[in-house]
Amino acid sequence: MPTIKMLIYSLCPFLFLLSCGQVPEETTKATSNQIKNTAPIIISRAQYENQLYGFWLGQSIANWTGLVTEMDKIGDLGAIKTGAFYTRADWGQPDQPSIWGEGVPSDLSATIDFVFKDSSEVWGADDDTDLEYMYQQLLYTHKATVLTPKQIRDGWLLHIRPDEENFLWVSNQKAYDLMQAGMLPPDTGHPNNNEHYDMIDAQLTTEIFGLLAPTQPKIAHQIAELPIRTVARQEAESIAQFYVHMHALASVPSKKHMRERILWMAESASQVLPHDTYPAKMYQYTKGLYHSGIPWEQARDSIYYRYQVHQEDGYNITAKNLYCNGCFAAGINFAASLVSLLYGEGDFKTTIKIGTLAGWDSDNPTATWGGLLGFMIGKEGIETVFGRTFSNRFNIHRTRQNFPNNGIDTFENMARKGLTITDRMVVEIMNGTLDSVRNVWVLPPYVPMQ
Repeated sequence: MPTIKMLIYSLCPFLFLLSCGQVPEETTKATSNQIKNTAPIIISRAQYENQLYGFWLGQSIANWTGLVTEMDKIGDLGAIKTGAFYTRADWGQPDQPSIWGEGVPSDLSATIDFVFKDSSEVWGADDDTDLEYMYQQLLYTHKATVLTPKQIRDGWLLHIRPDEENFLWVSNQKAYDLMQAGMLPPDTGHPNNNEHYDMIDAQLTTEIFGLLAPTQPKIAHQIAELPIRTVARQEAESIAQFYVHMHALASVPSKKHMRERILWMAESASQVLPHDTYPAKMYQYTKGLYHSGIPWEQARDSIYYRYQVHQEDGYNITAKNLYCNGCFAAGINFAASLVSLLYGEGDFKTTIKIGTLAGWDSDNPTATWGGLLGFMIGKEGIETVFGRTFSNRFNIHRTRQNFPNNGIDTFENMARKGLTITDRMVVEIMNGTLDSVRNVWVLPPYVPMQ
């Protein structure tokens, strides 16, 4: 049952802002001050390659852990009733059926827990990892810094299965259908052609572009623009750019604690959200909940009532009535992802646990933050967190087709390809240099976007 306090937060936002929504002054200063650097930025290529390995490993762990609870808890609207949301007490407890599980819990794990693959196993691709893999392969194969509309369309038609079970969600599927009919991006994501332009699809598939433009979010936005607009517009587009921006900032040198780095990165990335749109208001509302000190479960419940039930801040998605009154629209996953990001405070395990338990399409936020944090701490950092090693193999053919080696790749090879692409970005469009003697990139100073 919702508590009186939670209902006050949910139903009386003005009272909330007066009572506990103001961010403490010292916290505001800590997160709003831009990291200033007037000297060139030196980044070790060897370290970056290790971090790219961490991105793919962290994303895989988080993706498959989040899949255990995917669509188990979506609220209590319409004909679909899934009961109370999960709380931290449910970690390690039996998994419950999802809305499409036909009464059967996930077959990934009997309990809600981390999902691992050891050295004798292979990580499988999923829709939160496979299109990013495809975009990296296209950039690598074409020796490109920015993909063209034709390269994207031809890549989709080559690597996406034409059958019904092709692991595409609604906007991606519509864009694929339009490509088959001869249409090129970005028209495939235009609202006149794709009625699902406001769904979650773009935020599943484009974060990696931020890592290919280290410390320079402006460049990251440029190279991610067409892939994002292939399937998204308006708020869904700006949410995807938020994630791209954060991944580009993950390389900015800082001696701050992970919590402070994450808060700064999120605050900086929030500047790409148009202030009068629901994503910007979701960000400010969720940040206020976090700084108020209430538990993450209460923040999640408040978000549920504010946005899914009461449709506040312009988040009006009930007309689509898509499975759970719009829970696949870009916004609710964005708000849920912010809960796990902020309350996770840069800790890998805590962030993924919260994302897994938060509800809705839980593998989407977990994969996003697992990849980001995995990049920030690198391969060895992830192994230290869990006190173990993991499989380094990845099967892209679980969901896609027509890749080398029958679809079996390794994180080492994936990281090397990412490094090669980033070499090209640094030299050709980032105004940096590659110092082969020291095996480093020399990049211009970090300059915040205006």
